Amino acid sequence: MPGRLADTLLDLWTPLIIIWISLPPCIYMAPMNQSPALMSGSPLELSRLSEEQRILNRSKRGWVWNQMFVLEEFSGPEPILVGRLHTDLDPGSKKIKYILSGDGAGTIFQINDITGDIHAIKRLDREEKAEYTLTAQAVDWETNKPLEPPSEFIIKVQDINDNAPEFLNGPYHATVPEMSILGTSVTNVTATDADDPVYGNSAKLVYSILEGQPYFSIEPETAIIKTALPNMDREAKEEYLVVIQAKDMGGHSGGLSGTTTLTVTLTDVNDNPPKFAQSLYHFSVPEDVVLGTAIGRVKANDQDVGENAQSSYDIIDGDGTALFEITSDAQAQDGIIRLRKPLDFETKKSYTLKVEAANVHIDPRFSGRGPFKDTATVKIVVEDADEPPVFSSPTYLLEVHENAALNSVIGQVTARDPDITSSPIRFSIDRHTDLERQFNINADDGKITLATPLDRELSMWHNITIIATEIRNHSQISRVPVAIKVLDVNDNAPEFASEYEAFLCENGKPGQVIQTVSAMDKDDPKNGHYFLYSLLPEMVNNPNFTIRKNEDNSLSILAKHNGFNRQKQEVYLLPIVISDSGNPPLSSTSTLTIRVCGCSSDGVVQSCNVEAYVLPIGLSMGALIAILACVILLLVIVVLFVTLRRHKNEPLIIKDDEDVRENIIRYDDEGGGEEDTEAFDIATLQNPDGINGFLPRKDIKPDLQFMPRQGLAPVPNGVDVDEFINVRLHEADNDPTAPPYDSIQIYGYEGRGSVAGSLSSLESTTSDSDQNFDYLSDWGPRFKRLGELYSVGESDKET
Repeated sequence: MPGRLADTLLDLWTPLIIIWISLPPCIYMAPMNQSPALMSGSPLELSRLSEEQRILNRSKRGWVWNQMFVLEEFSGPEPILVGRLHTDLDPGSKKIKYILSGDGAGTIFQINDITGDIHAIKRLDREEKAEYTLTAQAVDWETNKPLEPPSEFIIKVQDINDNAPEFLNGPYHATVPEMSILGTSVTNVTATDADDPVYGNSAKLVYSILEGQPYFSIEPETAIIKTALPNMDREAKEEYLVVIQAKDMGGHSGGLSGTTTLTVTLTDVNDNPPKFAQSLYHFSVPEDVVLGTAIGRVKANDQDVGENAQSSYDIIDGDGTALFEITSDAQAQDGIIRLRKPLDFETKKSYTLKVEAANVHIDPRFSGRGPFKDTATVKIVVEDADEPPVFSSPTYLLEVHENAALNSVIGQVTARDPDITSSPIRFSIDRHTDLERQFNINADDGKITLATPLDRELSMWHNITIIATEIRNHSQISRVPVAIKVLDVNDNAPEFASEYEAFLCENGKPGQVIQTVSAMDKDDPKNGHYFLYSLLPEMVNNPNFTIRKNEDNSLSILAKHNGFNRQKQEVYLLPIVISDSGNPPLSSTSTLTIRVCGCSSDGVVQSCNVEAYVLPIGLSMGALIAILACVILLLVIVVLFVTLRRHKNEPLIIKDDEDVRENIIRYDDEGGGEEDTEAFDIATLQNPDGINGFLPRKDIKPDLQFMPRQGLAPVPNGVDVDEFINVRLHEADNDPTAPPYDSIQIYGYEGRGSVAGSLSSLESTTSDSDQNFDYLSDWGPRFKRLGELYSVGESDKET
C-alpha cells in the first residue's frame, strides 16, 4: 500500500483504536463482549476504604479498553500502532512496566513496556486469522510485582478486498435436451470469496456470461444458467462453451473477478424421421440358395442417435411377401432380407418388394413434424442354377404281401429335372439302407421290385433310400425315403403259447379242470385271432379226458373219471388239434403231457414219480442223491491222493531201455550269470591247476551218497587240454548222481603256453573277411580237421 494511503488510514483509525480515558467511580464494569469494560483504582486505594465505603461505592479504575482493530495486509515502513495501554497509577516516574501476553504477543504484537504502546510488527491476513486474544498487566518496574489484576482484550483484523472469487468445482459440464423451450434451466454454478461477507461488499458476488451468448443466460445473483434461444438443434450444433464470470464488490468497478467454463451438450431427442439412402434397391439370388440366407441389406439413415435412431423394417407390399422376410439388425441399424421359401427360376424369375422403415421410439412432442417412417422398393432377380432332381413326393409308402413273387413290382418313384435343359434321371438304391439286397429298382423308370422273399413275422417294415441322379451331371443327386410295409398272409399255423405240462391228482374228481391252455399265431389277421380246438378223430371218444372251449379263446382240459393210479400209468399224452380262422385255415397238432401225481387232501401236488413208492421209509429221493454225491466225492479224493503218491516216488533215473537221446527237456530256470556261484562252480574249468580234490555238483541233489574221488594231480607245465576234457567226460559218464539226460558243460579254460594264442572270436578286432586260417594246417594233426573246416568256409564265401 503506498505511504500516502497508509498515512490517511492511520489518521482515520487512530481515534478509534487509542483509548485513554479516565472515568468517574460510579461507572460499572462491563464484560468484554458487551459495552466497554472499566477497570480503575489501585490496591492501595482500595485498602484505605472502610467496609461501608466498599459496600456503597464502586472501585475506581484508571484505564479501560474493549477492542482494538488493525487493517490486514498493512505493510508500511514502520510497525503499525494498534493502541496504547495506560493506568492512572502511573505518575510518570517510569516505575510501572506494561506486560503483554496471549496470541501473537512478542511475535506479531509488541508492547512498549514504558509507554504501553502496542504495535503490529508483521503483516496480517484476516483469511488466516481474524482476531487475537491478548492479556495486559501493569507491574512494578523493579520488583515485577503486579500492581493490578491482568485483563484480556481482543485485537480484530479488519478485512480489505484482497481475494478474488474462485470457482472451486470448475470447469463444469451440463446437458440439456435439444429443442428445449426458452428459459429451460441448464445448471447452476457457485463461486466463493475468502473476504469477510459481513464487512463491506468484498464478498458480494455478481455473475455474468462473458462467452456463450446469445444461446445461454445466467441469473446474476443465483448463477442459474438457462437457455436463451428456443429449439436449439443438436444435429446443427451439439456442444457449446460458456465462459462465466463472478465479480465481487457487487459487480462495481474496482472489484476482483474470477472465471470458469461450462460445457453444455445438447442431448438427442427423436425429432428426425428415418430416410432411405435410395428409393430403389436391386439384388440377385441363385435359385438354389439355402433357406434363411441373407440376400441383401437396406438401410434408412436417421440423424438421431441411440434408441431415437432405432428403426424396424417390414415388407408391406409386393409379389414376394410369402417368399422373403426382413429382419432388423440392432447393431448396424439396417434391414436384412432373407429367403423364406425355396425359389424356382423356371416358375418366376423376379420379385418386387416394398419395404418400410419406421422409428421404434416416437416422441409425441414432435409427432406434428410428420410420419417417422419411410419406404423403398426392392427388386430381386432370381438366377438360374443347375438343380438336383425333384421327386414327385417327399416320401413314399409302399405295401407288399409277404408271399409276393420274386421280381414282382412293389411300387414306383418318379423324379424330374427342374432345369430348362431337363436332363434324364437315373434311379438307384442306397445299399447302405438295403444291406440284404431285398429290393431292386429299374434305373430308367424307378419301378421297385422284390429281389428276395419277405417274411412279415421277421420284419414288418423295410426302409430304403432311393437316389435320383442326373445323367448329364452326376453331381446333381437327390434322395427320398421309401417305407415298405409287408402285409400279412395266413402262412403260420397256430400252436400252444408255451410248453404245457399238466398234473393230475390221483384223488381227483370227475369233471375237474386239469389244465387251461392257450394258443398263439404268428400271423396278424385284421379281425384278430379266433382258434378252434378239437381232439384227433381217433381220440374223440377218449375215456380219460375231454376238452372245453372258453370265451377268452383258451381251452380247458377236464378229467372224465377219478381213480387214476400212477403205478398203472404215470403219463398220458393228449394230442389237440388247433385251427385258425384264416383263408384258407391252417391247423397244427400240439400234444399235452398229463402226469399223474400224488396230492394231499386239499389238492396240493406232493410227488409225481413212481420211485416214491419203493423208497425206504424216511428217505426221500433228494436224500439219496446227496448220499450218492458224498460217496463219489470221497472216491475222487482217494484216487487223487494215490496218484500224487505214485508221482512222488518215481525215480529220477530213466530206465535203460528208454531212449532219451532225442528227448528235449525244457527248463524255464535262468541262471544268474557270472555272479551265480550256486549252480556250478566253474573255477575248476577255468583253472584246473588249482584243484586238489573233488568238487561235488550243485545243480541236483543226489539220492545216493557219492564218495569224492581223487582228482588228478596238477601238472605245473604242459597241461594237455584234450586229456583234461576226456577225463572230465569219463567222470561225468560214470557219475551215479548225474541226470540221465544230456547236459551242457562249459569249459572256459584254454590252457597255458599256447603258441597260437586264443582262438576266441570275442577278442578279434578284425572282421571274418580279414582273417586267414591257412596257418591252422601247420599246427599239427590235431588241428588238421579245424583247418579244413575254415578253409572250406573261406572258399564258400569266395564262391
